[in-house]
Amino acid sequence: MMNVFIPYVLLLLAAFNVQASGWKEARIEVQTLFNKALSEDDIYNASWAIYSPSKKIDWHFSGGQFSSGEKVSGANPFYTASIGKTFTATAIAMLNEQGDLKLTDKITKYLPQEVVSGLHVLEGQDYSTEITIEQLLQHTSGLPDYFGDETYDHLPNATALLFAEKDRLWTPVELLNISKKSMRPHFEPGTSYRYSENGYVLLGLIIEQISGLGLHDFFQQHIFAPLNMNNTYMHLRAKPRLATKKMSEIYVQSTEISTFKSLSLDWAGGGLVSTARDLNRFQMALHTFQLVTAETLKKMQQWIPESKGLYYGFGLRKVSSAERFSSNFNLNMIGHTGSTSSFMFYCPDQDIYLSGTFNQINQVQKSITVPFTILTYLQGYESNEK
Repeated sequence: MMNVFIPYVLLLLAAFNVQASGWKEARIEVQTLFNKALSEDDIYNASWAIYSPSKKIDWHFSGGQFSSGEKVSGANPFYTASIGKTFTATAIAMLNEQGDLKLTDKITKYLPQEVVSGLHVLEGQDYSTEITIEQLLQHTSGLPDYFGDETYDHLPNATALLFAEKDRLWTPVELLNISKKSMRPHFEPGTSYRYSENGYVLLGLIIEQISGLGLHDFFQQHIFAPLNMNNTYMHLRAKPRLATKKMSEIYVQSTEISTFKSLSLDWAGGGLVSTARDLNRFQMALHTFQLVTAETLKKMQQWIPESKGLYYGFGLRKVSSAERFSSNFNLNMIGHTGSTSSFMFYCPDQDIYLSGTFNQINQVQKSITVPFTILTYLQGYESNEK
């Protein structure tokens, strides 16, 4: 797959003219990149926001249209998919700082027996009661993934159920039952890495148990409202704080799925709707210690290898451009991506926040290649101007 990514990045970089002067000209070149991406056949709409307080950059790009013909603007929020994991992990970190939980706690301390029972039975050994909060955050619990894993009894996984039962509104416990009934864990807790939606459903239930609030209400009271994220909410379960335009349409190739109630198969692991600017507002608050302390954020960035050039912390993903793309530009991006080709990254090397989406599940690779391309261009552009 990497052989596909690298030529794509190099092609996009070649499209830029780095001889322009001033950030105004740089913005025009990024707009060119945006337009190029939006012109692809299976991209029906897109939205990006790029922000840097030190560089005084505050750019927004949006385009495309709804199936009705109505234009998509930056005011239309989008489904963020797995970017929601960063919010759930941040909520856990906040509860940790308040002394309501310890990251090393076993999940049995907060969840009822009927939820924990049968979660992790591997080769006849039940490890369900051994799983810790920390392992859920970093995908080291060994739990299966009800979205991505196959079932052993040929029943549908969540990806198939998304289309098979599109009018069904799922509860968190029902999500866990998909894998309890038909999937096997991968390894003993704490011994390896394997991405798992199940772990984040359990984290969401822990947040609810400790706070006494629905997860959507916890987000609203402790993150969205304090940060004035007025257009961010949990899809199918809450409303935004202020009047907000309708959600941008999501596509799987040419199939539009935004009206499916079965999107409720995503919850604590990725059920949020937001705008690119709201996501950048959240990122900046996180990285400037408005939500958690510097010490806690450092804990969230205890990286373990995920794949080439990718590392996972506690609800955060780090991309090393030098490793992933064999690039001469050694840039790190910290944030998360989503299956809808959504992205939310902060580049500490350049003090730039980037968020956005292509709303196309078939183009998920763009959630890493495009932010990297933008950052590489801006770094080269700035160096050329000095």
